[in-house]
Amino acid sequence: SGNLATLGYFKYFNFGVDSFNALLGATGGSQLSLWHVILPIGISFYVFQAISYLIDLYREDAPPAARFIDFAAFLSLFPQLIAGPVLRYKDLSEQLAERTHSFELFNEGAQRFMIGFCKKILIADSVAPLVDTVFANPDPTFADAWLGALAYTVQLYFDFSGYSDMAIGLGLMMGFRFIENFNNPYISCSITEFWRRWHISLSTWLRDYLYISMGGNKLGRVRTYVNLFLTMLLGGLWHGANWTFVLWGAWHGALLAIERGLGVRHAKAPYPKWIGFPVTLLFVMIGWVMFRAPDVTTAFGMYSGMIGLHGVALSSEIAWQVAGIEVFMLAVGWVVIYTAPLLKRLPLVPLASEPNQLVPSLAGSLGTVLCMSFAVLKLASDSYSPFLYFQF
Repeated sequence: SGNLATLGYFKYFNFGVDSFNALLGATGGSQLSLWHVILPIGISFYVFQAISYLIDLYREDAPPAARFIDFAAFLSLFPQLIAGPVLRYKDLSEQLAERTHSFELFNEGAQRFMIGFCKKILIADSVAPLVDTVFANPDPTFADAWLGALAYTVQLYFDFSGYSDMAIGLGLMMGFRFIENFNNPYISCSITEFWRRWHISLSTWLRDYLYISMGGNKLGRVRTYVNLFLTMLLGGLWHGANWTFVLWGAWHGALLAIERGLGVRHAKAPYPKWIGFPVTLLFVMIGWVMFRAPDVTTAFGMYSGMIGLHGVALSSEIAWQVAGIEVFMLAVGWVVIYTAPLLKRLPLVPLASEPNQLVPSLAGSLGTVLCMSFAVLKLASDSYSPFLYFQF
């Protein structure tokens, strides 16, 4: 209760007051004043970690921390503190008590950190100006809106997965091995599969501590649909105090419930992949528009543009960017997304300290260092854009 109360005050108090003021305004009532509340960075993540610790203790799924310093380290482990992955104490308890340090592990972590840094600086930040320009236009054309949706789909993935890679890399350099947070989500053939690949630490948290606690799929078909919808609705609200996030969560909750009704089980869809893949990507992109928009009005302005209500051709504000680095890096981003599974098959070598753990070969390491060099040069010449998930 204390954890939820803290999260509610810092993140949702003014949202509740603002929503209540809207009702008062409609009835002619006097407005309530908003409080000046400073949102602590990453509060959603470490509050969820604290909640998971308490629930795991109650369920006897995890041992209690033997020392206070272990619990404090679990909640304040800085590599992932601000934007995840969402950790669980039972996955870190043994590592907190005894960590494994080696040059190979440090090298693996350094390379993982550099990969994440390159994702963020070279791709996510490169397409960010295009995204900002499109979403700032109240009446985007058909071409504008779809280009903006494609660009944000790339930006969010490389920004967030880049941070996760950097956090996992820093953890490895310190002797910790964190949960993987992404597994090629844009190759999914259903929304169910998408949520098994996107923000894995959050989706499993919602499943284990919210969906199952509400009864999961054990209380009948209708209750299962309701539980799926409510889980994603609350998951959307977790992302931010804005109706856009609530509607985004409702969108995914409705899609998950519909898929369950159609017979999608464990990410396996009863329809061909050549149908499931483009339809899933389309639904995800439609959701990302609401997720990115600063308000519902902007989101529906984008949707009206996506069906051609404001014209078809690129607007003059966007046309000059099409020939620039933004669109080139957008294309690079999509190529990387769909070649990533192939890149993982490049020659790997086993760690000396952990023979079952494979790391990139020398050639792969040199390629990573080269990309890192370009990223550092770009960072030095451009302004820095904060990670998107810092706001959550």
